[in-house]
Amino acid sequence: MKVIRFSDLAASGQAAGKRVFIRADLNVPQDDAGNITEDTRIRASVPCIRLALDAGAAVMVTSHLGRPTEGEFKPADSLAPVAKRLSELLGRDVPLVADWVDGVDVKPGQVVLLENCRVNKGEKKNSPELARKMAALCDIYVNDAFGTAHRAEGTTYGIAEYAPVASAGPLLAAEIDAITQALAAPKRPLVAIVAGSKVSTKLTILQALSAKVDGLIVGGGIANTFMLAAGLKIGKSLAEPDLMGDAKAVIEAMKARGAAVPIPTDVVVAKKFAADAEATVKAATDVADDDLILDIGPQTAAALAGQLKAAGTIVWNGPVGVFEFDAFSHGTETLARAIAASPAFSIAGGGDTLAAIAKYGIDKDVGYISTGGGAFLEILEGKKLPALEILEKRAA
Repeated sequence: MKVIRFSDLAASGQAAGKRVFIRADLNVPQDDAGNITEDTRIRASVPCIRLALDAGAAVMVTSHLGRPTEGEFKPADSLAPVAKRLSELLGRDVPLVADWVDGVDVKPGQVVLLENCRVNKGEKKNSPELARKMAALCDIYVNDAFGTAHRAEGTTYGIAEYAPVASAGPLLAAEIDAITQALAAPKRPLVAIVAGSKVSTKLTILQALSAKVDGLIVGGGIANTFMLAAGLKIGKSLAEPDLMGDAKAVIEAMKARGAAVPIPTDVVVAKKFAADAEATVKAATDVADDDLILDIGPQTAAALAGQLKAAGTIVWNGPVGVFEFDAFSHGTETLARAIAASPAFSIAGGGDTLAAIAKYGIDKDVGYISTGGGAFLEILEGKKLPALEILEKRAA
């Protein structure tokens, strides 16, 4: 994917003295008092901001936060806590600017944070009038917010149409490179893990990947539906029996290509869904009518771990069991540690996947951890992301 990279513009001196508008993803969780509870996204935005400042640019940064009502600013929608944290991380004052669409006063070497962009009327629907006004604020537009790349909004798409130069920030460029390496030109065998509670939410991903991957590992409620499709009983486990036909179609599509969807040979069951439930390992053929399958069994986990260690590329989305409960976390941990030990290039994305990576402390051993949940899933589906499409168009 050919895009203009902001790092190249900065390195060649093209950003010096220029007005640079950065669309970051600073949408961080907060407690009831408005305190930031997790600042990964803010920390991830710092390299792009530093790059622009070091290049001698006049820097404007904006982001959405939460789901504000357009045209109705409320204190809870404010990026003030983000400005405070950004000031600490950058070691300098980052003023917060409200009502910025018609003009921003910022000098080269300075950085300002523009208040919640989703408060502006026309942001969500990508109003051309708003987009032109925002584009007029800058010489260089930088999109560094992969988490919003699947949305065509004013600050992710419209401004990129009209800005003199539209570029990808380092975070977005890294996502493009990792996705290209994993899906466009993967080292084989390419193995994907797609897990979660429902087949319906990831059916299009399973269908898209079944045409590309050499191995497709399913887990969670998705695996239960595939077990039903394979003629196994799953007791009272979470599943979608009406999608058995779709699951069979994915299995057949893989088989036609000489690939496979491994069906669990053993599982970990309980009589209730609770952290203190008694965990019992059973053969997949021995699940009782009142059993709940909450994890894959050790035999299945070991076989899948072997497959992952022999892979050339691994795409990981979703834990394979209820890993939040220790008794049902061993399958996810075994696969996580196999990915960490594998020489394969691995890319992981999705909130629960990131939580598992953090729980097992393997973040340094995963090739690339994607910052965008919905955007990552849409890429796996084979969809073109609007924000990437417009950057590609502007680079042509």
